[in-house]
This record gives sequence, C-alpha cells and structure tokens, in this order.
Amino acid sequence: MTLDWMPTAHRLSALPPYVFARLDELKARAREQGLDLIDLGMGNPDGPTPAPVVEAARAAIGDATTHGYPPFEGTASFRTAITDWYSRRYGVALDPTAEALPLLGSKEGITHLAMAFINPGDLVLVPTPAYPAHFRGPAIAGAEIYNLHLTAANNWLIDFDAIPVEVAQRAKALFFNYPNNPTAATAPREFFEAAVEFAHRYQILLVHDLCYAELAFDGYQPTSLLEIPGGKEVGVEFHTLSKTYNMAGWRVGFVVGNSHIIQGLRTLKTNLDYGIFAALQRAAETALSLPDHYLEEVQQRYSSRRDFLIDEFASLGWTVEKPQATMYLWVPCPPDSTSTDFALSVLQETGVVVTPGNAFGPGGEGYIRVSLIAECDRLAVAMDRIRQAGFRFAPETAAV
Repeated sequence: MTLDWMPTAHRLSALPPYVFARLDELKARAREQGLDLIDLGMGNPDGPTPAPVVEAARAAIGDATTHGYPPFEGTASFRTAITDWYSRRYGVALDPTAEALPLLGSKEGITHLAMAFINPGDLVLVPTPAYPAHFRGPAIAGAEIYNLHLTAANNWLIDFDAIPVEVAQRAKALFFNYPNNPTAATAPREFFEAAVEFAHRYQILLVHDLCYAELAFDGYQPTSLLEIPGGKEVGVEFHTLSKTYNMAGWRVGFVVGNSHIIQGLRTLKTNLDYGIFAALQRAAETALSLPDHYLEEVQQRYSSRRDFLIDEFASLGWTVEKPQATMYLWVPCPPDSTSTDFALSVLQETGVVVTPGNAFGPGGEGYIRVSLIAECDRLAVAMDRIRQAGFRFAPETAAV
C-alpha cells in the first residue's frame, strides 16, 4: 500500500534535489556498468584518521562510564579542549561553559541554528555559490533567502556596499564561510572587520563556517571572526573535525561565540538529540591537541595535489586559480556548457566524478568543484582519462 495521499511538508517540497544524493545514484549506475570511478566529487577526505585519535577512541569505548547519555552541552573536558584550541590558534578567550557547544558535525549545527533563530518569512543573507547547508538550513526554517552573488572579479568576496539598505535593514542573519567552499577563496582580515561593522550597523547575526581553518598553504593563516573586536557580540563560528583530521564519518563538530546564540541552539538540541557519544568526544580532544607537525603533513598533502592538478589542467588549456586554502579547485567549465552537462559528460566518458557548480546555488553556474581527495598517482590517471576523452578548455575542441 502506498501513501500517495500523504504529501511531504512544504519545507521539504520547497527544497531542490540534493546534488550529492543525485551524484550517488549516478555513481552507483556507473559502477554497475563496470566503470572504475575516481571520485573527486564530495569533500570526503581520503586516508585514515590519525592513529592517536583512533587509539583514544578505543580506550574510551572500553571505559563503561562513556556508555550512557552524554551531557546535552557536551562533556566539560571536550568543551575545554575546544576553547583551549581557539586560544592557541587565534588568541581568542572563550568561556567553555557558555560559549562552546559540541555538535554532530557542523552541517547539523548550521541547520539547527537556523531552526532555532529563523522564523518563517525572516530575511536571511546567503552568498551564492555557497555550501548547501548555508541556504538549505534557512530554507527549512522558512526563511526568505536573499542571494549575495559572488564573482571572480571581486575574488569571490561578499560586497557589503552592494547590499541595498532596505535589504540590510530587514535581514536577520548572514551565513558565510572563508576559506570558502566551493570557490576556495580566502578573505583578508579587513573583510571580517567590514562584516562585523555591517552586522553591528544593521543588527544582523553573523554565522561563519570556519571548517577549513587548518587546510591553509604557503604561509597563509585564515582569520577567525571571533578575532575581530566586536565579532563575538554579533556572531558565532562553526568548526568541524571532518576535514583536518580525516574524521568525516565520526560526525564531530562544534560552534563557539555569542553565548545567547549558543544557548538558544543548545535549547533546540536538547529536544532533538542527546549529543555526541562520549567516547568520540574524548577522541576529539586528542585530535585538537595533536602536534603541529601533523597539520603540516596534512597541508603538504593537499598543497602538492593542488599544484599537480593545476599544472595538469593548464596542459589542457585551463587557467585555474591557485587557492591558499581548502581541499578544492574551482574550475571553469568549457564554453557553451552548463556545469551539470559538463560534470555528467566527464562522469559518463571518463569515470571521474566532479561536482557541478550549480549544486552550490545559481552563482556556481559555469564552474565545477574538484576535490583534492586522491593521491597524485590517482589524480594523474583521472587527468589522463580527461585528456584521452578530448576535454579541453577551448571553444574549438570542447567535448561538450
């Protein structure tokens, strides 16, 4: 028996298809056809979680005191590890009892934050392109979303002066992230100072996603929103252990910043979940205390892949900007091709999976995102396939 008479809630029917779910379907079909897939689509780090983190988890699982419900607000020791990490990295002093909250990954936290503070019809500012949770979370909450179109000409930065005054006066929150997913753009300190000034002027909540804080290269050090004077008064910042520590499947993240916002999110979460398994919180403490040489190894791994792929694309006519951070390249599509058509053609003809830019909103059209989640020898195979299939960035030779 079907339940055709039971439609989904309006909040679901208003959402566009989630591109990564669609890509999973296409990848499964390709595998059924015998294709050897090289998946550079999702930002899913390759390689194992660091051994000290795994060992800490094993030891914690063997401790029966971790087997019950954890505290709703996370364990005191993990919250302290979070605030100690911020102090070391950014010189930011945070109260672990009120200004830090562990999360089941930052995606969960961002969406729940929107549900905790956004009412149907509230205006929310979201860049385009953007990480999908930044616009899907507010959409689920019923927000009216105002797209801030990012451009290569402005280095993929938000132009606060271009936001109409009447829009800024209505806006309740701004969701954004630098280093940026998907464009890999970075923002100078002056940008964050402008964001804080804008938020104070119009009384707007800043929701900053700093999940690529430690995937930075060539001496670049990303800025925390909370470093900026007045930042904590108008904002919160999300972080995840997924990328830096190869812990995507562990679902561990956190949010820090304004205590009023943190406590509102905590109140919602007490009605929705019981938080992170306490054993995983102990393991996360270990991750946040790993020595710097581990981070340097991670940075070197991604920067070498970045350099290799940029050279490979250049040999096929592409000019790809060299990012200072993240695990992505933001690659322009060949002329006369949409991002979806190009990504599907590459998948079907080569077995290489990339993400169409329009998955990140209308501002991503004309680009694909390539994740640096394979070793250079495997990336070489991917680029050889693309070369042999005739894909080039030139109108007269474009294969799509």
